[in-house]
Amino acid sequence: MAELRFVRLGFGEEAVDYQEAWQKQREVHAARFEDTVPDTCLLLEHPPVYTAGRRTTDSERPLDGTPVIDVDRGGKITWHGPGQLVGYPIQKLPRPVDVVAHVRRLEEALIRTAAEFGVATTRVEGRSGVWVLGDPVEERPAIGGLSLDFDPRLQDEEFDARLNGPEYAPSNAGQRREDRKLAAIGIRVAKGVTMHGFSFNVNPDNTWFDRIVPCGIRDAGVTSLAYELGRDITIADVLPVVEKHLGDVLENAELAPRIIGHTDDAVATA
Repeated sequence: MAELRFVRLGFGEEAVDYQEAWQKQREVHAARFEDTVPDTCLLLEHPPVYTAGRRTTDSERPLDGTPVIDVDRGGKITWHGPGQLVGYPIQKLPRPVDVVAHVRRLEEALIRTAAEFGVATTRVEGRSGVWVLGDPVEERPAIGGLSLDFDPRLQDEEFDARLNGPEYAPSNAGQRREDRKLAAIGIRVAKGVTMHGFSFNVNPDNTWFDRIVPCGIRDAGVTSLAYELGRDITIADVLPVVEKHLGDVLENAELAPRIIGHTDDAVATA
């Protein structure tokens, strides 16, 4: 059983600037590689910020020129800000690292967290993160009076939900009864040690996501624990539960190297 140390960096009025937290990650990453600290998970909130992983395209960024921080994690563009619990597990793994297994462990911890609050979540094949599943397509309300068979997000390559109002906004996916992401995951692994991690939407203003194409996904949206529960909930409520399940999953995992292929520098999709 490997020890996992939790470090609460700052929340609310003490939310941590993204660049400052990124530098802290690098420092802990270097110390973990040298075995001078145990596996460590940094937990925090950020002030509002958009960050873009390596695969982000120009068509997914804010249309109004809002600044975006380009980062070295996997995945595409997302938003961080108040009401969202961010975790950066910095963990040494056997090499060559099984990146997918690490992502699945993070998903499992967050699925268990949501379940403890009464929200059923799952994985979606081909899309990492933790999802609340929508209704079957044939049971969803029509968008703009049109059958979902003609959903322009899927039929028109030039359609841009960011220009088409609340009907297609990612933050309204719950009203449309579509699949919606509760927690996003994007990581980097260098020298066998993980960086970056997850963002768990507790009670944020999800309209921030409407200015981008979150994680590059056009036919689904985002949600929060507060929305799914229909009541107020705070980071303070969720924080100890996340720590409990991350500890259970990460400390008790049977770690093994990836069998096929080899890399010392890997990324995973958000």
